[in-house]
Amino acid sequence: MTVSVPNKRPLMGHQMAFLTIVGFWVFHALIVSLRAAVLEFPEQGEMATRRIAVTVVGMALTWLLYLILRHFERRPLGVRVATAFIAAAPCAFAIAWANYYVFNVYDPVSVFSDQELGRKFMDIQAELGLTAWQEVAEIAISRYFFLIAWASLYLALGYAREVREAERTASRYAQAAQDAELRSLRYQVNPHFLFNTLNSLSSLVIKGDKDRAEEMIQNLSTFYRTSLSSDPLEEVTLAEEVELQKQYLGIEAVRFPERLRTRIEIVPSLLNEKVPALILQPLVENAIKYGVSRSTRPVTVSISAEGSDGWMTIAVDDDGEDSPAKDHGNGIGLANVRDRLEARYGDSAKLTNGRRPDGGFCASITIPISPEDPA
Repeated sequence: MTVSVPNKRPLMGHQMAFLTIVGFWVFHALIVSLRAAVLEFPEQGEMATRRIAVTVVGMALTWLLYLILRHFERRPLGVRVATAFIAAAPCAFAIAWANYYVFNVYDPVSVFSDQELGRKFMDIQAELGLTAWQEVAEIAISRYFFLIAWASLYLALGYAREVREAERTASRYAQAAQDAELRSLRYQVNPHFLFNTLNSLSSLVIKGDKDRAEEMIQNLSTFYRTSLSSDPLEEVTLAEEVELQKQYLGIEAVRFPERLRTRIEIVPSLLNEKVPALILQPLVENAIKYGVSRSTRPVTVSISAEGSDGWMTIAVDDDGEDSPAKDHGNGIGLANVRDRLEARYGDSAKLTNGRRPDGGFCASITIPISPEDPA
């Protein structure tokens, strides 16, 4: 599985930045206008017009701040925060100058309907002795914190998107690791089975049983052609998995013509349920290795499946009596099955095994039934 690294797209697009800037400044203008109305400032229409002009200038300078921050958006968070605090200062100062010019330099008397009152207001300002720089500095401080508030929103949204990207990337890598684990576990099955089968074939060749050896080779070829044609990450239907085990049992039947008996008991409604490919192979191999090969009498190997309350239990058992239960329950095969079940289903599947009360051994797996087709 190839994990693609996401393109480093902007953390915030132009459209989202524009909407947040407009939203911030429109909200600010509305609050200031509401305050002016509550305090019954004169000439509300004239004040609103000039306020709109300052708001447009503020939007333009905030957009400039956005372009500066955008240039640093993939840098460490500390760098971005420092950039926001530094770049907001000249922008706030420029907005303050625009505000001072519109309300204090450009025909300030016309703000008042009573021209005499307007002149008196100007005289009072002159008596206070505040220089233009002082007034601009006072306005700049308030606008600075306003810009920092917008920059904080921008940085928070950008950081949140980075976190989501990191989570998606981590999820893809985790999935890739799980897929690699499933492939590894699946591929462990084939060499293990091939080793056992070649041993059986070698025994037939040594005995000079050419016909049975040829039959086993043909069955082995069919089995591998079927088992290797599927993707290790894909699942197969229970019917396909059981059919594959029938082929394997056919191979072993050549080796144990007098001792191996088979029985298949599958609830028809479960035949289309999905199971990991070759998940039953180690269980059937164990039944042959410990139940059939060590017995001196006919042994029946059974494959059965039942479903109940959203769960499906598939069992492989034999009625051999010559091997202790501990031999069946320990080894690479069963460990492989446990690992594959855990990798595929987590805690939602389990493998149980042990001696049957009436003799023999049983190993069974329990997995959830797919919700699309419950039994």
